[in-house]
Amino acid sequence: MEHINNYLNLIKNLLQSGGIIYGIILVLLESIIPALPLGVFITFNISAYGLFLGILISWIGTCMGCYLSYLFFRFLSLNFFSKHLKQRKLITVIEGIKNITFSNLVVLISLPFTPAFLINIACGIVNMNKKKFVAAILIGKISIITFWGCVGKSLLESITDIKTIIIISIFILIAYLVSKLVSKKLKIE
Repeated sequence: MEHINNYLNLIKNLLQSGGIIYGIILVLLESIIPALPLGVFITFNISAYGLFLGILISWIGTCMGCYLSYLFFRFLSLNFFSKHLKQRKLITVIEGIKNITFSNLVVLISLPFTPAFLINIACGIVNMNKKKFVAAILIGKISIITFWGCVGKSLLESITDIKTIIIISIFILIAYLVSKLVSKKLKIE
C-alpha cells in the first residue's frame, strides 16, 4: 500500500511541477489513445490541482483531445475513407451519423460510458459540421468530467449510489437543455 501511495504522490508532484499544461496534456492524450484511463487521469488532476481546477483542466484537455481526434479522422476521410466508403450499407450508416440531431449528439457525449474515441472517429469520418461537433463536445463533456471527478470510490459503488446517479442524471438533463438553447442560438441541427 505504501508503494501505491508513493507512486500517486510522485504523479501528483509531477503534475504540479509542470503546471496546468501537464494536466491538460495528460487528459488530451486519453482522448487520442482510448486505452488510457480517463477517470484515473481526472483523479490525478483533482488530486494535484483541487476539485474545481482539476475538473476545469480535465475538461479543457478532453475537449482539445476530442477535437484533434475529430480533425485527424476528418482529414483521413477526405483523403482515404471517402474512396472506400461508397458501399450502400455504409452510406446509410454515415448519413445516420451525419444527420444526428445536435441535442442527441450532446446526450450521447454526456453519457459516462460512451466511448468518446468512437464518436470522434465517426464524426470526423462523416465530415460532420465542425461547429456542431465542437459545441456538442464543449457541452457534453461537462457531465463526464464531473462524473469521473466526483466519483472518488469504486465504479460499482458509483453506479449503485443513488446520489451519484441523480447528480449525473441532472448534468445530462442540463446538457440536453443547454444543447437545445445553443442549437437555436447557433442554428445547429
